[in-house]
Amino acid sequence: MFAKFMQNRNRKKLKDERYSYLFDTPPVGEYVCFDCETTGLNPKNDDIISIGAVIIKDNKILASKKFERFVKPQKKLDATSIQVHQIRTCDLVYGEDIDIVIEEFIDFIGARPLVGYYIEFDVAMVNKYIKPKLGIKLPNKQIEVSAIYHDQKIQRIPQGHIDLRFNTIMNELNLPFMGKHDALNDAIMTSLIFIKLNYLTK
Repeated sequence: MFAKFMQNRNRKKLKDERYSYLFDTPPVGEYVCFDCETTGLNPKNDDIISIGAVIIKDNKILASKKFERFVKPQKKLDATSIQVHQIRTCDLVYGEDIDIVIEEFIDFIGARPLVGYYIEFDVAMVNKYIKPKLGIKLPNKQIEVSAIYHDQKIQRIPQGHIDLRFNTIMNELNLPFMGKHDALNDAIMTSLIFIKLNYLTK
């Protein structure tokens, strides 16, 4: 009941009716798994430099439907962030404007639930650009794969320490690594985690 109330309240704050579809009933069995690469870890001060996303339908990744965009940075990349995502300023010369990328991303996700690894950070980064534009934050349901993994493990080892690092989860689930660290590959690997965890609950 409260969730419905908050959804209706959020809907009334929407500035642009073209995006009213964000409040539609999502397609059954469909999700969007996404990841952002950024200039740092502070949503208030740092910027998105790439977004990667895939659609999951009926526990399958739709390979033909992927989203990958690079963003022209608004400030210089620092050495620490480059070491993490291996994206240099020169790699983003042909990046798009963030406003265009965000509009395309909103169209891509629609009303689908969002899946991610530490998704709270990625959603916060996206909301940084969406809130001024639409007057609202993303209303989509958020699903955290590390929380699902934790809940499954805690049933088997109630008193144990559960390692929630990404590589640990991938290894524990016997999933393949996709090579280089970038937004699209991370989104695909996170999708595999989500699908495998769903399979294990059946």
